[in-house]
Amino acid sequence: MSGGPAGDHGWIARFLEAQAAELGAATNTLLAYGRDLKDFSAWLSPGAGGFAGVTQECIESYLLHCDAQGLATSTRARRLSAIRQLYRFAFDEGWRSDNPAIRISGPGRSRRLPGTLGMEEVDRLLAAARASGRDDMARVRNTCLLELLYATGMRVSELVALPVSAARGDPRLLLVRGKGGKERMVPLSPPAREALATWLRLRDAAESGRRAEAGAGAGGSPFLFPSRGKSGHLTRNRFYLLIKELAVAAGVAPSRVTPHRLRHAFATHLLENGADLRSIQMLLGHADLATTEIYTHVLEARLRDLVLTHHPLARDAQ
Repeated sequence: MSGGPAGDHGWIARFLEAQAAELGAATNTLLAYGRDLKDFSAWLSPGAGGFAGVTQECIESYLLHCDAQGLATSTRARRLSAIRQLYRFAFDEGWRSDNPAIRISGPGRSRRLPGTLGMEEVDRLLAAARASGRDDMARVRNTCLLELLYATGMRVSELVALPVSAARGDPRLLLVRGKGGKERMVPLSPPAREALATWLRLRDAAESGRRAEAGAGAGGSPFLFPSRGKSGHLTRNRFYLLIKELAVAAGVAPSRVTPHRLRHAFATHLLENGADLRSIQMLLGHADLATTEIYTHVLEARLRDLVLTHHPLARDAQ
């Protein structure tokens, strides 16, 4: 066995390189792995021998330390997942002759569905998007962002980085590149298609004007929602702030409105109106149907209300 690179930071760097190159891990996933593994490395005592000398008992002690710190169950589960991935990789690479994390049970994740938004609240947010913005172009862009997010259930990272090429030709379906580079098709509702077409006209006109000012050879942005920032497109943070502003304008508590909550609203409202879980799984880009099954709470609540409202014995008891 080679023992791997020198030092924990070398292990982390090689592991992250492999995750990016071989599995196409997203940037945010790599950053989370890096943070969690650096925390584990910093916790290890100087005489432990670093990652190369870690035992199962050592990992279990670290998880107890995380619990004592009051970290959320989801955070502890994520940290253990990062450690498991690292030692699976180390074993496959021959850096270790064993995998000290393989027999450790995680704290488990809560399957409670985060709060969602009602259809009336979503309607108010969409109306606020159509009326909010410093000029007509901002209002059209805001409307397009909200319509696309609610019509498709995209992750916000997928939405802001959409290539403009995916939106050409008045599409009925959008090709979305999700986690790990996996692609899926999501249908567009008529309001979303209309908002997209309107935004494209203004966006293309603005891009043409920018290229004219920049002179010959200036290229256009490849993104549907271009920005002058480093990423070249609207950032997740800017969209997060935007949706909070729209919540205030819509009279909806800002604490209730996040991009991810709109994704939940998309799935919940589909299920309430008769969509099946398999279809919702495909639209959301979930790798495992078990992840989508958290939405069955909607069916359970609807069936419970149905019985309480319409069953003759339930009516007699009221």
